[in-house]
Amino acid sequence: MDKKNALRVGALAAGTTLMMLLMSSPALALTRDDGDDPGTGLSVIETLGLYVVAPIVLFAVIAGLVMVLDKSKHRVTKAGAKT
Repeated sequence: MDKKNALRVGALAAGTTLMMLLMSSPALALTRDDGDDPGTGLSVIETLGLYVVAPIVLFAVIAGLVMVLDKSKHRVTKAGAKT
């Protein structure tokens, strides 16, 4: 990569990062917006269930279905071991 392209890539990356930082500043605001009505917070058990247990269960169900419904046949090598 020559010097001109490296400078162009660096300027693009810096500009993109700066724009993302400027556009995300409202996310850090401490004042509430009009019509903002946050609900009650989640308990520790609800949080763990929603963000830890549920994805693991979902992954296990999908993996189980893939393994059960797999239609491919096992190959047998010359030594007789399954692969």
